[in-house]
Amino acid sequence: MIATTVDAGDRLALTVPALLREQAARHGSRALLTCDDDVLTYAEAERRSGELARGLLALGVGSGTHVGLLYPNGSDFVVGWLAAARIGAVTVPLSTFSTSAELGALLRGADVGVLLSATSYRGHDYVAALRAAVPEIAQAPPPLFAPSMPVLRQVLFGPTVEGAEGAEGSGDAGGVEGVDPAWTVPALLARGAEIGADVLLAAEDGVRASDRMVIVHTSGSTSAPKGVIHTHGALIRHLANLNEIRRYTPDDSLFSNSPFFWIGGFAYALLGTLLAGGRLVCSNATAAADVLDVLERERPTMVNGYAQSVAQLPADPTFARRDLSSIRRGNLYSIMPADVRPADPQLRHQMLGMTEAGSVCLVSEDESDQPEHRRGSFGQPAPGFAARIVDPADGRVLGPGEVGELWLRGPFLMEGYHGRERHDVFDADGWYHCGDLFRADADGYLYFQGRDGDVIKTGGANVSPVEVEATIRDVAGLTAHVVGLPDGARGQIVAAAVRVPAGRSVDADQLRRRLAEQLSAYKVPRRIMLLAEHEVPTMSSGKIDVPALRELLRAAG
Repeated sequence: MIATTVDAGDRLALTVPALLREQAARHGSRALLTCDDDVLTYAEAERRSGELARGLLALGVGSGTHVGLLYPNGSDFVVGWLAAARIGAVTVPLSTFSTSAELGALLRGADVGVLLSATSYRGHDYVAALRAAVPEIAQAPPPLFAPSMPVLRQVLFGPTVEGAEGAEGSGDAGGVEGVDPAWTVPALLARGAEIGADVLLAAEDGVRASDRMVIVHTSGSTSAPKGVIHTHGALIRHLANLNEIRRYTPDDSLFSNSPFFWIGGFAYALLGTLLAGGRLVCSNATAAADVLDVLERERPTMVNGYAQSVAQLPADPTFARRDLSSIRRGNLYSIMPADVRPADPQLRHQMLGMTEAGSVCLVSEDESDQPEHRRGSFGQPAPGFAARIVDPADGRVLGPGEVGELWLRGPFLMEGYHGRERHDVFDADGWYHCGDLFRADADGYLYFQGRDGDVIKTGGANVSPVEVEATIRDVAGLTAHVVGLPDGARGQIVAAAVRVPAGRSVDADQLRRRLAEQLSAYKVPRRIMLLAEHEVPTMSSGKIDVPALRELLRAAG
C-alpha cells in the first residue's frame, strides 16, 4: 500500500490564493517557471496575477465566472490561471491545437464568459480563428452579445504584462496588430489599475477549498472532449500526496513538455511545482537541438510527461555529447542518464493518469527495477483512491488475474463533467467507471489490458491490442497500433499499423513470423501495414485518430 501524506490537508493552504501568497513569501525571487527564455519568479507571479486579477474584477468577473485561457506553455498561461483562481473564477484552459470550429464548440460548451488569448502560436492565427468562430468580435466594441455565444462577453488578446515586447504567442502590449485596443489584455490591465488592493484581497478571502478551480477538457481520443471539473481543495490535496510520492522538493527542477491545457501539464507539472516550491522547466521549441539546449542550460533534476513529447530528442545528432547528468528521477527514460535509466522500461512501475482523476491515480513509490512477474505494472491506487476491477457485463468484482473494467472512487476524483448530471457520471455508490481494462495480481498491483470495447474478438477468442503492441515492440523495437477489423468468417481479425522510422527497412512477413514465435496464432496480426511517421493519422490533439487508422487498415485489405 502506498503511504499517504500524514495530515497533509491540515497543514496545506487549500486554495490557490492562499497557496500563492505563502509560496511568494517563502520563495520570492526564485524562479517558478523557466520556459525557454521566459522566466517567471514566485514574486512576479504574485504581482502580475494580482494586476490581471484586478482587471478581471473591473470587468465584473468573480466567483464562478468561467475564464478561458488560450495560451501556450509559458508565463502568460500561469499568470492567467493564477489571476482567475485568486478571485474565485473557474479557469478553462483551451487547446492550442484547436481549429476555429473546435474553439467555438469549447467556448459554448464550457460557458466561457471571458477569454484571454494569445494572438498566434506555431502557425495558428487565433485572432482569425476566433473571429471566424465569433464574427461579432470584429463588428462591435466589447462587451460581446452574440446569439451564438450567449455567455461570452469579452475576448482579450495579448500578453498578461504591460510593456512586453511583441512575440509569437503574445502579441504587442502597445497595440496588438489588427486588433481594436478595446479587445486587448493591456486595455484590461489599464482598467484594473482603478481597482484597489483591498478589493482584490476581499475576493481572495472569499475563495473556499470547495470552490471550483478549473475545468480541464479530455483530449477526445475516444469521444468528444468532456469538461472535467476540479475544486481547489481536492486537487491541491491530491497533488500534495503525489509530490510526496515522487519526492518533489523546493530543491528540485522539473522538466515537462506536457501542455498546460491538459491535466498532466496543468496539475502534475504546474500545480505540483507551485505546491513543492520547485521550478518548472519547459520548452516551446520545435527543433530537438533547441530543446536539448534548454535541458543542458537549466539542468532539471526530474523529468515527467508523455514519452512522445521527447521522442525526437535522442535522434538529434548532438544528443550523444549533451550533458544531461542532472536528471536523476522521472519517467522520460529516453533522455535520462544511463545510470538511472532502466534497461527494460517494462520492469519499472508505470503510472496511469486521467483527467477525471486530477492527473495520476495509479502509481508506485518504488522506482527500482521490478521482478519479471511484475512486468507492465501500473502500481497501486494513489492515496485517497479506492479501485475495483469489475466485470462490465454484470458488475461482479473480479479476483486476481481476471480482466475487467477499472472503477475508481475517492475524494480527489473530479466533481463531475460540466453540463452533465452526477448520475450520468458516477453510479449510485459513487464509483466512476473508467472504461479501461485492467487485471490485478495477488499483491494488488494493477496491469493495463486495453480499453473496454478495444478487445478484439476473433474466432471466439479475445485478443488484447496492448499485448500484441507490446510484443511487436519487444521483438522488433517498433511502435504499433493494433485494432480489430470486421471479418465475415471470424467476426474480427487482428490488424496492426506499424510505425517505421526513417532509414529503416521492415519486412511484414518476417515480422509476422517472429510474432508467431511469441504469440498464439490467433493473436498474430493477419494484416500488417507499414507506415512512415508522417503517415500515421492523428487528431488536432496529436493523439492517434483511431477511426481513420482503422479505415486505412480496412482499405489495405
